[in-house]
Amino acid sequence: MRLVSVLIARAREYSCGTDLLPFGTTRTVSTQPPSSSPPPSPGGPGAAGPSPSGTGESAGSRSGSASDSLVARLIVERGLAPQTEVDAAIAALRANAGQGRAFSDILVDAQIVTRRQLARLRNEAESDKTVLRIPGFQMIRKLGAGAMASVYLAKQVSLDRLVAVKVLPKQFSADQNFIERFYREGQAAAKLSDPNIVGALELGRVGEQHYFVMEYVDGDTVYDRIVAAKRMKDRDALQIVRQIASALKHAHAAGFIHRDIKPKNIMITRSGVVKLADLGLARAMSDKKTAEAERHKAFGTPYYISPEQVRGAVDLGPPADIYGLGATFYHMLTGRVPFEGRDPTEVMRHHLESPLTPPDQIVSGISQSTAEIVEMMMAKKAKDRYQSAQELMDDLDLALAAQPLRYASREADISALASQVEGTAETEVAEAPRSSGRASSLHLALIIGLSALSAALLIIILLIRK
Repeated sequence: MRLVSVLIARAREYSCGTDLLPFGTTRTVSTQPPSSSPPPSPGGPGAAGPSPSGTGESAGSRSGSASDSLVARLIVERGLAPQTEVDAAIAALRANAGQGRAFSDILVDAQIVTRRQLARLRNEAESDKTVLRIPGFQMIRKLGAGAMASVYLAKQVSLDRLVAVKVLPKQFSADQNFIERFYREGQAAAKLSDPNIVGALELGRVGEQHYFVMEYVDGDTVYDRIVAAKRMKDRDALQIVRQIASALKHAHAAGFIHRDIKPKNIMITRSGVVKLADLGLARAMSDKKTAEAERHKAFGTPYYISPEQVRGAVDLGPPADIYGLGATFYHMLTGRVPFEGRDPTEVMRHHLESPLTPPDQIVSGISQSTAEIVEMMMAKKAKDRYQSAQELMDDLDLALAAQPLRYASREADISALASQVEGTAETEVAEAPRSSGRASSLHLALIIGLSALSAALLIIILLIRK
């Protein structure tokens, strides 16, 4: 016990704090020179995972196990203790070899972790061991997990580069629907090659384990930035949306719609390159069989889903993705989603029926041109939105240059409304009873007067909004 205390105390003299990394992980900032070799893990010198024999014991020592190695790594990655303290605990384990002391006891006695923290780390280590067997890839740490998959940072040994590996959980490995969707994502990504789309590298299976290797994006997501800053400035949001619009232009030209544009699926590298991720719901526009199978089913994220996706329409096109990007744009600018509700059904009903509150009515600093772009992107009817990503890009470029927009403008909306009301009045007059007499004349005059009044009120309301 005294040896453990001395080692830990000495380690703390040389340890530093931690700095945040993307996805909420941490790394230790060490005073050791960059050229120094990595410290040994509990499984033996240089061990990073289970031994080749698969027995759980290292080749160099029987005082530690592969599970201990993973726990030690996770302690450092989670920021629970610096590497120097973990190394001291490892040295103490070896010094006590043959005395029956467990690595977990040493960690707890040295107050590096609590028993509860250790139990959680061991559970995570056990789940991680299954993904350490993908040939050609050395797993480093878990980046995150969703409802359908976990994503790990890994090193592709043959090319000596970092990659992200998405793994389908074992509970879905027998579900053919999940497997097909998983492979559709990988195959769709493989057909897209664009600097603003996360690239696909490999898709495969090892035993019952399905995996998808893709480009690793060292950065954060739009969602992370919204959470950190509450909302984004006009120009920053415009530039991000401009890059995603370029990604959508490429995807649409290749025949795919994404169907799940949202802040968590938009990543930003440290150098400022914006990348569209997660093609799990992507569908080929030419895939009529899948479209028919999904008829009347809503696929997408409720806060950002387009009205036609809510209805489960078969013929989805680029305007569906433009709506999702518009809802994301709205969230970026205002710090809130366009529509809220008690449950997903209510939120989706708002997308179908409720008028959109213009973003510049929520945040006064938003420019009119930016607000106009968002409103056109989120028009209820697909035909009233931008019909292509290129049209959207044209207006975004004009907004960034502080020039009048080409497609979106509230003045155009006013003219269209006036024409619509005028046309309604003419229709009502044409369909009015053709009976003779004073009552008929008064009836016609009343219809015309009310129609004119309605048109005037609509124009006044829109001018006030402007």
